[in-house]
Amino acid sequence: MQPATLCYPIRNERVLLIRKKRGLGEGKYVGPGGKIEDGETPQETVIREVEEEIHVTVAAPTKVGEFEFVFGNEPKMFVHVFRAEEFSGVPQETPEADPRWFDFKNVPYDEMWEDDRLWMPHLFSGVTFSGCFQFDSEGEQMVEHELVTGVDF
Repeated sequence: MQPATLCYPIRNERVLLIRKKRGLGEGKYVGPGGKIEDGETPQETVIREVEEEIHVTVAAPTKVGEFEFVFGNEPKMFVHVFRAEEFSGVPQETPEADPRWFDFKNVPYDEMWEDDRLWMPHLFSGVTFSGCFQFDSEGEQMVEHELVTGVDF
């Protein structure tokens, strides 16, 4: 199972999302992030990936969640989710990502992974969470899920 990260820069009840331009989830809005490289901690990965994908430097991202994604019967990815309230730089489009700010009340859930609408409200409120999301083998439709809140990391 591939370890990975996601980061959600947050400011003034707005969240910075990216429209992915390539790879798993291409065309969907997600948080910047990516695969953990050998020798990196999840926090180091998230800082590196946000810088690479949108040229924003996050400081002290806080881990707020983790999930397992399963496609069909195959465990696909284990994701560490971070919230970042301290960051600098102006988000820029790159070959990987097109960044855009959204008000918490106007998050484009219909253009995101199906599970996002279940846990993102917890991300916004600062409640920690852990979950497992099982999708069909193509990753198009969620078939089962489990979500727990108030988890210690």
